[in-house]
This record gives sequence, structure tokens and C-alpha cells, in this order.
Amino acid sequence: MTGPGSEQDFLSLIDRYFPAVNGHVTLGRGDDCSILHAESELCISKDLFLEDVHFRRSYFSPGDIGYKALAVNISDIAAMGGSPRGFALGLIIPSGLEYGFWDQFFQSMAELAAQNGLVLAGGDLSGGSILGISVTVWGEYGNGNRFLTRGNAFPGDILFLHGPVGLARTGLLALEEEGPAASVKYKDSVNAHLRPEMRIQAGQQLAAASCVRGLMDVSDGLARDLPRFLGCCEGSPGAKIEIPEHTLHQEIITYAQAKSISPSEHAFLGGEDYALLGAAEPEGFAELVGTIPGLQAIGTVTEDRSLLLNGNNFSASGFDHFSK
Repeated sequence: MTGPGSEQDFLSLIDRYFPAVNGHVTLGRGDDCSILHAESELCISKDLFLEDVHFRRSYFSPGDIGYKALAVNISDIAAMGGSPRGFALGLIIPSGLEYGFWDQFFQSMAELAAQNGLVLAGGDLSGGSILGISVTVWGEYGNGNRFLTRGNAFPGDILFLHGPVGLARTGLLALEEEGPAASVKYKDSVNAHLRPEMRIQAGQQLAAASCVRGLMDVSDGLARDLPRFLGCCEGSPGAKIEIPEHTLHQEIITYAQAKSISPSEHAFLGGEDYALLGAAEPEGFAELVGTIPGLQAIGTVTEDRSLLLNGNNFSASGFDHFSK
């Protein structure tokens, strides 16, 4: 079966899966702009998801691509403690992708959008040599009536995570080395890479807790994102982090041992975890742990800018698109 033969074919396919309006989007797809009705301030984020940069069709199914392209954007809203409301979708479309591909792609994306209350407000289509997805997502205040930001931690604050680090990196590396067969030995890791979990409820609960200073999602690895969270500038604090090996998923340990590397350092480098990283005043953190399942302390903010992992200085950094 051939793929959609015209722009209108694509628009008709999109209309099959996505509603155009709701109470938030009062004028949806089909005009020069959509019109939004917002009850509060909006937070907005944008991500690119490009073939052979962020994913490979050799081991991502069409449904995986549609899911993750939207999921990584929803995670940004979760990291602000917000409630996702809508998104715009841009597609670069190469030749040769059949209707079956796009059915799976849009169905997966539409199911995720519906589960999280997002409406597709508009977007753009273009032909190109590779498959590329651009998503712009926005949200409003969640339960806490505030957005959580970076750079607000103070020495003595507790640093915490909601979600694992290192599992998605294990899945990515295993898939690069073994292809789809990696899902046999590293099932949970591969799933963490292909279909990351969104943490919207936890983000909103954290925004509602007055002891929480700030929050972000860990997309480029804890080693790269922790300095960003703390401020990454002169006078910014440092951190003392503890990630004992016994707290890690067995697949992380198995992979690291096979490569003769430290499981804790492998997890700290991470990448594409989409866990939530935050800081909280120590006085309120114990109560917070009791109310938000899965929340775990990983260390403390320190006066100096040094970064200690399990008592040792750590200088390696996480993923950067422009690093060699």
C-alpha cells in the first residue's frame, strides 16, 4: 500500500485521530492560527525529534516514534509542575512511508495526547530527506498554582529524583549494539528508552509542596543536567550525590559489568531518563517522601561548586549534541 499522496491526505489522516477543538482551543486546525483560551499563565516548550539523531527506524516502531516525539515534550510540562493543555505538530516527511506507518504513528501519539488531556491545535507539513518531528507543547498551572524552575537551590537543600536514571541509557546503548534483539536481555531498559514514562502527577504534587525549591526533567543525563539545575554560573552551589550500586536496576548493573565500567557512574551519566530532578528544604522533605511514592533523596546541595559522586570528584559530563 502506498502512503498519503498529498498534503490533504495527511490532514485527513490527522483529523481521523485528533480532535480539533475543546474548551482550551476555541479555534483549531485549518486557519492561519489557532486561538487559545487560557485561565492562567502558560508554560511552553519545543523539541525536535529527528531520524538518525534522536531515533532510528531500525529499532523504533512507528508507534514508538509517535509516542516518544510527544512524550519528551509532555515531560517538560511535568518538570514545571504544570498541566499540559495542547500542542502543535510539525512533520518533515520522506517518501516511501506507507499508510500503515502513519496509522501506527498517529494512533500512538493520539492515545498519549488523550491520556494527558492535550489537543492538537495546528502545525505544518513539509517533504524532506529524513523523517523529522517538531512538537511545541504548552501547559497551565497544575495543583500548586506555580511553575517550578531551576537555579533556586541553597546549600543544605535535599536533592531528589522521581524516576530512575541510567535505565534509558542502558537501553539506547544495547539497541545500538544489538538492534531489536537487545529487548530480550534488557527488556526494561529498552522500554525506558523507547517509551519513557511521563511524571505529570508527581510534578504537580511537587509544585503544590511549599518546601520544593525547583524542578527539571533529566533528559541529557544527571551529570549534564545537575549543574544546569544548580545554576551553572559563578557562585552557583555544588552537590554531594550518592547513587549506591545496590539501588540500581539489575539491567544497569549487568550492562556496566559487561563493559567493565562503574554501574553508578554509568547511571549518573545517563541520558533520556526523563526522571524529575528537584531540590527541597530539608525540614519538609521527610513528609514529602511519605506523600509522593517513588521520591528518593540522592544527595545535598553544597557551598562549593565541586560535584561529588559516592564521595569522589566527578568531572565527566553527560550528553551534548555539539560535543565531539
